[in-house]
Amino acid sequence: MPLTDKHRLLQRIDQALNDVRPHLAVDGGDVEVVDITEELIVQIKWLGNCQSCNMSIMTMRAGIEQAIKIKVPEVEGVVAINGLV
Repeated sequence: MPLTDKHRLLQRIDQALNDVRPHLAVDGGDVEVVDITEELIVQIKWLGNCQSCNMSIMTMRAGIEQAIKIKVPEVEGVVAINGLV
């Protein structure tokens, strides 16, 4: 994937996460987009309380992944590179 396309895709993903971030912030957490693979798998990093939250798996599937796939449908999946997920 060309670098400019990857940069635009990462921007769209980050914007999609803005819908979820206020909910994470209530519990003292956040999420950061780290990268996207050639297979269109988004790599995220849990921040704050999300790093050790036992609800991270549910938050990943019902919140993070859904928010991204709705606004960036070409994404195939989301994985956390830290935390419990």
